[in-house]
Amino acid sequence: MSQPMLPFILFALVASLSPGPTNLLILAHGARLGLRASLLPILAACCTAATIVLLVGLGLGELLLRHPLAQPLMSWAGALWLSGLAWKMLRSAGAPLHAGTAQGFSALSAALLQAVNPKVWLMAVAVVGVFAAPRLPVWQLALVFCLIALPCMGAWAVLGAGSARWLQAPQRLRVFNQLLAGLLLISAWAAVLA
Repeated sequence: MSQPMLPFILFALVASLSPGPTNLLILAHGARLGLRASLLPILAACCTAATIVLLVGLGLGELLLRHPLAQPLMSWAGALWLSGLAWKMLRSAGAPLHAGTAQGFSALSAALLQAVNPKVWLMAVAVVGVFAAPRLPVWQLALVFCLIALPCMGAWAVLGAGSARWLQAPQRLRVFNQLLAGLLLISAWAAVLA
């Protein structure tokens, strides 16, 4: 492992493990549908985030910097979309965890969430601005980020799946979903209002 890669790995670990909109939704998905059903959304979210890092490094970051309204518009669109997801979570707060009837977090939804998630774009700009160098090309950063993010996001799904039995009680499930919906709102709007 090259010397410049170690700081990036630590950054990618923290960015991937920290609670954000995608991790909270994967946690809820894991609790509702289990680990196996969460694998495709996890793969889609991680690959999309890595693609965003790559695109920012290949010049999209420059384009965004030249259009100062682009980032706030993306942030507002992301916060509004996440607010809608939080509202759905609140409305189904007490719905039982039956895998056959539960509505999941699809791979497409996970990928689209990354595209509108302000945290992902800010992380991508930080990665390119701080870590990209001739000795550490952007494609390598994107690949390593994806490889680190996969098990980190998987841990959130495992945590959700592990809590499914405890969440069989309707009152606990309601509180769990209400808490996740509130955290989702906070994480979405914190990026916009900061």
